Amino acid sequence: MKPVILAAALGLATAAHAEGPITVPYEGSFDDAAFAVETAIVGQGLVIDYVSHVGEMLNRTGEDVGSDVMLFKEADIFIFCSAVVSREVMEADPMNIAHCPYGIFVAENAEGAVTIGYRDYPDGPMEKVEALLAEIVKEATEN
Repeated sequence: MKPVILAAALGLATAAHAEGPITVPYEGSFDDAAFAVETAIVGQGLVIDYVSHVGEMLNRTGEDVGSDVMLFKEADIFIFCSAVVSREVMEADPMNIAHCPYGIFVAENAEGAVTIGYRDYPDGPMEKVEALLAEIVKEATEN
């Protein structure tokens, strides 16, 4: 099979397995949810590499792209990695590098509902990443 055709076939296969994000409603303010997620990540001994302020960007650029729709009052994505889990999933399949770093988002929609979530990863070794993210979100939403 030619490399281009193989790449296209693999891309379609991957896309077919993609699911929606895993989300959990948060009873409280956006700021409280963001603090709870940050605390839970750091509490796992992990370092937050970056916080992407997606909500601010979308609100700031809406008019520039011809939209007046407010998607989120606020939305941040906490980006981080785990040396232990990442090594484990990449030793199982080095191409799991495509899924690193990991992110947990906190979003407040236009109606004021706050949600915490993360992407659904492929079955197999990446389930260890999902377990870590689920543990962090559980800690953030229960405390």
